[in-house]
Amino acid sequence: MAKKERNKVEEAYVYVVKNPSYNDICLAAWDSVLYPGTPVVYETRFGLDLGFIVGPAPSEENTYTPGYAGVRGACIHFGSNDKEDEAENEAQDINEKDIHQCEYCMGCQVTKEPKKVTVTGDVLFLDHLATPAEMAKYNENSAKEDDAIIVCREKIQKHNLNMKLITTHFLLGEPKVIFFFTADERVDFRDLVKDLVSVFRMRIELRQIGVRDESRLIGGLSVCGRDYCCHCITDKLEPVSIKMAKEQNLSLNSMKISGPCGRLLCCLAYEYDYYVEEKAAMPAEGSKIKINHELFKVSEVNILSRRVSLQGADGRVLYVPFDDVYYNDESQHWCVSQEWEDEIFSS
Repeated sequence: MAKKERNKVEEAYVYVVKNPSYNDICLAAWDSVLYPGTPVVYETRFGLDLGFIVGPAPSEENTYTPGYAGVRGACIHFGSNDKEDEAENEAQDINEKDIHQCEYCMGCQVTKEPKKVTVTGDVLFLDHLATPAEMAKYNENSAKEDDAIIVCREKIQKHNLNMKLITTHFLLGEPKVIFFFTADERVDFRDLVKDLVSVFRMRIELRQIGVRDESRLIGGLSVCGRDYCCHCITDKLEPVSIKMAKEQNLSLNSMKISGPCGRLLCCLAYEYDYYVEEKAAMPAEGSKIKINHELFKVSEVNILSRRVSLQGADGRVLYVPFDDVYYNDESQHWCVSQEWEDEIFSS
């Protein structure tokens, strides 16, 4: 099917499209309204292939802005009592449409209708909607993938190659099969490719991926009991460092902060920016605060409980709410409010 010519700028609907075979996610535009689950054919990095509409593209206003308390999906319903909420809503006679709707909370998210936006040349357009014949071919290709994996593993063993085959995929738009594998070092697989071409009689592509990509492709359950973030939430593998765990006062036990791939958990990066912003407005750990003519050392800044832990020379520990800690511009020192100090030392 010939691809429709596009102008550089035009009005169209923009959608999130996911390829289930190698878990790629991208934004793509189309002329009409499409709903989640609609099969489409679009240009991927490997060639024309089939994908499914996930939903409308998120708007720019959903991006994180510094100082926003609802960071990365935080919901104002968190920890609330459902019965209390129902009673409160009945008492106030609140209409259903007026009840708070969180952008990312699965419990109160609503389906949004796509809206036309101005599309520039940076956004990919779908090639066309998948036909019944293409869906049949896709299902046929999927059924052949298990056999292809068996054949490829036999050939790998035959050539005694130090590589681990992860998965395979038959491309929809052309006679081509892609094999994804991991290896500790560079592998010379030229003879393997020749053998595979003689078996499948089509183009063969062997693509080496990292251990994080392996988890992203095959999926699974993480320590939280949910699907891997890299498999079900995003296909972008952002860099994660041990500094992110330290900033959030998490255990530095590698078993607790590492995923099944052996690398640091992707979710360590989700609230990192928020922690950095909040801690920037509080005294640094290790600094001193003078209270009632005594110096106390800041031992911890707890973002979740929103209080600062102070330790005295005699081992005494005080907990000060964030609201009672402030920076005195005149003395250029951190202080606590007089009201809090009077309340603590008068009792």
